[in-house]
Parts: sequence; C-alpha cells; structure tokens
Amino acid sequence: VDFCEEMVKATNPGVLARAERTEAPHGDIHGYRTIADILRAFNPFEGEVYKEALKVSRVTREMFCLMEGRHVHPSTLYPGGVGTMPQPTTFTDYLSRLMRVIVFVKKAVAMNDDVFVFFYEALPGYEEVGRRRILLGCWGAFQDPTTVDYRYETMNTWGKQMYVTPGIIVDGELVTNNLVDINLGLRILLGSSYYEDWVNEQPFVTHDPLGNPVDMRHPWNQTTVPVPQKRDFDEKYSWVMSPRWYDKRTDQHLALDTGGGPLARLWSTALNGLVDTPYVKATGHSVRISLPKGESLPETTLEWHIPQWSNTIERDRARPYFIAYAAAMALQFLEEAMGLVRAGETKVFQNYEVPDEAI
Repeated sequence: VDFCEEMVKATNPGVLARAERTEAPHGDIHGYRTIADILRAFNPFEGEVYKEALKVSRVTREMFCLMEGRHVHPSTLYPGGVGTMPQPTTFTDYLSRLMRVIVFVKKAVAMNDDVFVFFYEALPGYEEVGRRRILLGCWGAFQDPTTVDYRYETMNTWGKQMYVTPGIIVDGELVTNNLVDINLGLRILLGSSYYEDWVNEQPFVTHDPLGNPVDMRHPWNQTTVPVPQKRDFDEKYSWVMSPRWYDKRTDQHLALDTGGGPLARLWSTALNGLVDTPYVKATGHSVRISLPKGESLPETTLEWHIPQWSNTIERDRARPYFIAYAAAMALQFLEEAMGLVRAGETKVFQNYEVPDEAI
C-alpha cells in the first residue's frame, strides 16, 4: 500500500501523472496496461490486487492447516515429529491450492518489478530511501532431511546443505557461511535497556561442544535481571536489548538485518552459490526460481539479482521473490513426500526424550 494510487496521489501527484503515461513492461503477465493501473489495483479495500491478495492469503492458510492442523498455532507438531498422516489426498489437496497461489505469485513479482523500476526512474535519488549499510545475517532455512541430524558438532556441514544458505554479509562481502562461526559471533549488548549487566557473573557455558570459547555476552550466558527506572533518552529508555554480531576482523559489533528477512535470505543464498535444486538455483550473483505452467500462465523462470543497495525498495522487492522461492521449494518437497509415500515410507515421528542437560 506504500505504492498505491491513493498514497502517490496525496504525496506525489506529478509522479502519478507520469505513471498514467508509462506502459507497464510486464503487462502481458499481470494484465495491467500502465503503471497507474497497477497502483490503482494496490488501493486498500478497493483495488483488484488488494482484494485478490486477501483471497490468496486465505488459500495459503488452508494449505497450512492441511499440514499443521491450524493457523497460527499448529496443533500437529510435537517433539520428535508431526501428527499429520502422510496420505496422498493431503498432498494433492495442498498441491491444488499451491498451483493457484503460484499464478498469483508470478503476477505479483511482475507487478512489483514494474512499479519499482518506475519509481527509480521517476524519482531520481529514491534509492536513498531507507538505504543502509549492507549488513545482513541469515541463519539458513529449509533443512535437507538426508543430511541434517541437528547435532552441534556437524552443524557446519548440515548448515551448508540447507535450501536457504546461511551467511554473514558485510558491505556486500560474504564473511562466513559456517553456522558455528555465526553462532559464536552473537552478542547481547545492554544498549539503552533497563537490565542489570551480567558480565561479572559466572558463565553458564565457557566452551561450545566443539571446544570453542564462548563469550560472556553470548546468548547462552545471558541473564535477564530487570532494573525498572525512569525513562532517560540519554541513558536508559527501553526494555529491548541490543543483539549484535561480533566481527573479529574489525573488532566491531554489527547490527545485522537478520535471517527473518527475505533480502538476507536471498542475498546469502545467491552469494554462496550452493543451492542447486530442480526449481531453485543459486548462481553466485543471483537466484533463479522456476515455476511450472499453470492454468493461465506458462512455465516461468524468475531471477532475483543481488542489488546495488540495501534500501526500502530492495527489501520490498525481495518479499514477493522469496514467496516465489518458498512456493518452488514446496513443489520439490511435495514431490519427494509423494515418492516416499508410494515407497511405503510413512513414518512421521521418532521417540524423543528431553536430555538432563543441554544448551
């Protein structure tokens, strides 16, 4: 909605007038002739895309509930596995909905790309909006079940096998993709928060399971002792601590854009160049996402390129691309699951006992 007609009309009427005259490059995909037509479709509660997005979000919730029991608090997940039985009808019900979502995703990526290219051209200097230093942290996502054993000792190996590759990126450079290093670099600083410092207390963990020293400010050693006090914007004013990642090359504590963000996930996966699946491939400078033919659009390959900036537009652009990425991986996981069911592999849990001690 930041780029909808109502917003642009109120803040930049000249830009809206230009949008009326500008053809949408991907009109053959999304069906809108001009950029202004797309902006109108983005209008809250009235625009076609806004209303369609509400319907699609309902379909994705149905997909989630088929597997997880309910949304948002799953009722079928528990330590050791899941309570959903892997029946072919469950997978086909999921797949039929996924294919409907994929049609919308193809159009959404095309619409967003058209709008963002237009804004860069119509408003010189707009690349500075929300621009930050390129500091990204990704913890990885989508485990490879043939590799992962969730043991700390093998974390570097199974981390690199994830279908979203972990990584710390500083000023565009990949510093590390080793999950052990990423973990050991985490620090919790007090910042401007109302808590008592714990650096003079006994550490809970001095070394990790591999024998590496663990810093006193690592989350494993953190204690949370609140010290309520009057708000002072020069000193203490928040209940929020300041998580950082320690870059030992420069002795700096870095505030990263974190792994929950699609920009960090795509950037790290692209730079690492490790992901190579039937539907998603990382090239070292981009991520290619292949989506199959649907009822209204042909087979489509989308390519997300590492951008020049970390700014508002690129954070926004990464979101629809990562939805396409997740949809593509869902296709792969469904195909693998169906193959396992056909082979008689239907086990969905294993016994799990909570250990007496753990980190």
